[in-house]
Amino acid sequence: MIAQKSKFVTGMVLMIFFAVVFATIFMPVFDGKNGLQYLDNLYNSISKGSAYYIDQVREEVQTIQTPELTLNLTMKSEMQAQQTVPLFMKAGAQVGQDGAILTVSGNIVQILGHCLDDAQYMYDNDGAAVTAKYGYAEKAALYNWWSALKAMDFDLKKQKQFNVAKIAEMVNKKAVETAYNYYGIEGQHISERLGVVTFSLIFYVIYTLWYGFGIMYLFEGWGLQLEH
Repeated sequence: MIAQKSKFVTGMVLMIFFAVVFATIFMPVFDGKNGLQYLDNLYNSISKGSAYYIDQVREEVQTIQTPELTLNLTMKSEMQAQQTVPLFMKAGAQVGQDGAILTVSGNIVQILGHCLDDAQYMYDNDGAAVTAKYGYAEKAALYNWWSALKAMDFDLKKQKQFNVAKIAEMVNKKAVETAYNYYGIEGQHISERLGVVTFSLIFYVIYTLWYGFGIMYLFEGWGLQLEH
């Protein structure tokens, strides 16, 4: 039995409109995407715009005091090692390969700078420049840089080159990882999309309250009391 007809009708109207909006959100009406995809792309784009550290990392690389080093890098496989050789050779290093192990001799400042150049290409979504340089897929090349820097960090610490290891890790985390994760996304600053961001946040709060009031009125219309 309906105890309070007006509240029941109000609750039904709220829930019907809630369902209509909910269905619309999952339709491809936002530039060919559904609402969740559109907002996901929007926030990824904004976060990319605030996650650029390559220029700062370049400055840190230039502070290295012992640039000439020899590194022994253990890669994950012989194939990965073979693919990684040209990354170092393009940076002017001498590279020897024994299975999955690379022996790299050269200027670490130049090597890390070259790595940052590739990260910059990827951050700018210019993967074609990376592919042209090494002859294979751009994301695979950047992943090989990531793996090589991981191995480099391990070997530098063995050599007690802790400051260089710290900078190499910075290159990996703040440049290579960021460029890889955001590749293909157009970066924007929040100021460029402030209106959409503000609307989405306000809409989320209102939509949540909308659902809550709809349920509340339906229960009260039935004569039931929600526990708080």
